[in-house]
Amino acid sequence: MQLRQHEQLAPSAWVCRFARLIAPGGAVLDLACGQGRHARYLASLGYEVEAVDRDRASLDALTGIARVRTRCADLEGAPWPYEAGRFDGIVVSNYLHRPLVPDLLAALRPQGVLIYETFALGNEKLGRPSNPEFLLRPHELLQWVQGRMQVLAFEQGQVELPKPAVIQRICAVDRGIESCGLDLLR
Repeated sequence: MQLRQHEQLAPSAWVCRFARLIAPGGAVLDLACGQGRHARYLASLGYEVEAVDRDRASLDALTGIARVRTRCADLEGAPWPYEAGRFDGIVVSNYLHRPLVPDLLAALRPQGVLIYETFALGNEKLGRPSNPEFLLRPHELLQWVQGRMQVLAFEQGQVELPKPAVIQRICAVDRGIESCGLDLLR
């Protein structure tokens, strides 16, 4: 299996840390899933995962994985393929296409969990991506959810693993947070 430069085999520690906040057995979207490291992990936790990517060859790596359904879709050149309120959780890692943000947030169900991490400004000094279109501005993820979701965790800055990079991460939950089981954070 040949991986794209930014992909890893193991799921992100950030995703692992917060995945269990998603409603048990819930529907989860793994957006721009690549080879499906997060789709596999989420399915292993009992979630029903929709893994979407534009690369059919990458999606083929998920064939036969229980609780994972794949969808080949061009998220940047075609209409958004999901209706509002469809997912209990959405996971995005190492992908940014700002025009999708309103549809992405609308696709969450009440008390849905957003787990998002990708590269940020400053990464251009360390490697790829270096195009500002693919790099989050300071506090940008916070701005996306402001007034709409409860932020459980947010980080931005340089990391060394799995490679030196400047990243931004967020875990946010719909404001109906009281019944989400926040004891999982302890």
